[in-house]
Amino acid sequence: MSQTQQSASITSETQSFDVILVGGGMVGAATAIGLAQQGLHIAVIESFAPEAYSPEQALDVRVSAISVASEHLLEQLGALDSLLKMRNVPYLGLETWELDGCITQFHSSQIGASHLGHIVENRLVQLALWEQMQQWENIRLFCPERVAHFARGVDTVSVHLQSGCLLEAKLLVGADGANSHVRQWAGIGISGWDYAQSAMLINIQTTQGQQDVTWQQFTPSGPRSLLPLPGNHASLVWYDDANRIKQLMQLNNKQLAEQIRQHFPARLDSDFIVEAKGSFALTRRHAQVYVKPNVVILGDAAHTINPLAGQGVNLGFKDVEALLSVIKAALTEDKPWWSTEVLGKYQAKRYLDNQLMMTTMDVFYAGFSNDILPLKLLRNGALKLANINSPLKQTVLKYAMGLN
Repeated sequence: MSQTQQSASITSETQSFDVILVGGGMVGAATAIGLAQQGLHIAVIESFAPEAYSPEQALDVRVSAISVASEHLLEQLGALDSLLKMRNVPYLGLETWELDGCITQFHSSQIGASHLGHIVENRLVQLALWEQMQQWENIRLFCPERVAHFARGVDTVSVHLQSGCLLEAKLLVGADGANSHVRQWAGIGISGWDYAQSAMLINIQTTQGQQDVTWQQFTPSGPRSLLPLPGNHASLVWYDDANRIKQLMQLNNKQLAEQIRQHFPARLDSDFIVEAKGSFALTRRHAQVYVKPNVVILGDAAHTINPLAGQGVNLGFKDVEALLSVIKAALTEDKPWWSTEVLGKYQAKRYLDNQLMMTTMDVFYAGFSNDILPLKLLRNGALKLANINSPLKQTVLKYAMGLN
């Protein structure tokens, strides 16, 4: 019986684990592997398994810019080699501007690095982690499966699955996304708001060869971005008013291509075709705490950020790294690794850093989402000044790589 079929066995007996992890996406799967490496027994609950990889498959519209720091984590988890055997693009440069002549350019060569990260489809990151996760005998995968309800015991949490299985553990981990059921059940409040904009993701095929620079131009209605994809493909991101994005989504691919030619910068090769599109609303959410007794949340369950700099999944992987480090230290010192005191150290490591990144993105978003002349002159002057190669620029570049 395969691991993905194990949930079909209905039992009234309680199955005990060290950790029950709800959500087997990129962040959840990474957490499961890291905890299994520390000798803990893990139950992972997920509704859908990622589709197997084939090079002939169409490129997904959901991609991430995986930072060098995230690559280091994936390597520690044993998933990087597998990931890099699938479709990916190393990117060497980042470029941002509003007015021509006022551009900030970052390049890996400025700090002696081979690359800044990789652009990879989200599904392939998850798949590489799943391939590794299924190698661990102390990880039990319940998929396809859903939670019926949660309950508290004496220093434990139990999870009743829709199949009838009953699981119990010292720690419940919520990696179940922005609408986290774990967060809601634990009574963890959130603060935030919906932005007045949406983002449209558009995969195109161009006549150019594979690119290695991701760029972004600010406009009063929102940024226009390009992320390189394998071969002669690229991912465009169009930020705009939610109603405008809704209108664009209703166009056919030829009509959408014409709108892109009119509204994207001239550096985008005009000889392209649209292959796929998708959209999502922009929201900002931050949990008031990451930890409750016997419960911890991370990734999108704890925070969702404006995707302006593509840092969402990288922040999630930083959460994973911090959680693994505090649990490892507690195990080494023979302390109760599931305790609120220990898990509070994870929150202390991540809360302010996540808050800082979210606030920084909001400042950029608000600062460039207008056409006020004095502000436009000020921000473009700042972009031009930021392009001077200096220790500050190198520090910013390392932070973008997740190394600071």
